[in-house]
Amino acid sequence: MLLTYRDALNQAMREEMRRDGNIFLIGEEVGYYQGAFKVSKGFVEEFGPQRVVDTPITEAGFTGLAIGAAMAGLQPIVELMTMNFGIVALDQIVNNAAKIRYMSGGQLSVPLVIRGPGSAAHQLGAQHSQSLESWFCHVPGLKVVAPATPQDAKGLLKSAIRDQNPVIFIEAQLLYGTKGEVTEGDYTIPLGVAEVKRAGSDVTLVAYSKMLLVALAAAEQLSREGIDVEIIDPRTLKPLDLETIVASVKKTGRLLIVEEGWRFCGLGAQIAESVYTAAFDYLDGPIIRVTGEDVPMPYSRHLEDAAIPDVPRVVAAVRSVCGAG
Repeated sequence: MLLTYRDALNQAMREEMRRDGNIFLIGEEVGYYQGAFKVSKGFVEEFGPQRVVDTPITEAGFTGLAIGAAMAGLQPIVELMTMNFGIVALDQIVNNAAKIRYMSGGQLSVPLVIRGPGSAAHQLGAQHSQSLESWFCHVPGLKVVAPATPQDAKGLLKSAIRDQNPVIFIEAQLLYGTKGEVTEGDYTIPLGVAEVKRAGSDVTLVAYSKMLLVALAAAEQLSREGIDVEIIDPRTLKPLDLETIVASVKKTGRLLIVEEGWRFCGLGAQIAESVYTAAFDYLDGPIIRVTGEDVPMPYSRHLEDAAIPDVPRVVAAVRSVCGAG
């Protein structure tokens, strides 16, 4: 069936909350306002205010509450109005959620999902437009997911909710209204498994979240020039399915990585290092990265557009790595 990304997330949480009474949703405006982006539409009417909990503007407070609830046997879903506000709760996320299972010798688990929109939308300013996935991927004990399609959003969110570890689930505000086919009924997509979104033979292109849409559009343009692009969507950023990426690189001999985040210490740097280590002898040229600019996100629409990877930049980079431009 055809669903929006927003409705796929809604469906995933609704199905899981019906399945298990220990699951609850907590965050700012998740109840009577139905979520800042209407992802929890209809939840308070079905599950009541004890399982759909509106909070004050206190990210550190309600994230800490959710961690304690998870340790006590419940399964919280924390909605952040934006992943940027996760910075306020970083002490709870990094020093508690990520470490409790390890420091307790496995006696305590933190089955917790922290989800919400990440990356830039349209003119939200520097403090609300950041791609922070590499921050979270840097922390042992956290799993990090960034789905690009409604199908993946639903299946991966259900798996994240069922996981016994804390999962950072990064959505993209500009994806909420996008539509795609979603499998009917109960299904899950395992964490840590990438997918080949487009088969090709000339170059491997790795992209995730809304950069996948940019990559697919670029690949279509390049196909008219005779360049056949294979696109890999990691879907889960940590643990990373390096095996699928390496298998593609061994086939094509070239790798381009597209990410919206900052270049310095970005996720693409880690992917590039891992591929160099695993498949250096198969590469016909250097790995190329297309990233966001290393600047606070400008508010000006034209400058914002210039700071984010787009189809022309990706097309030019693919031509370069293929020796065609």
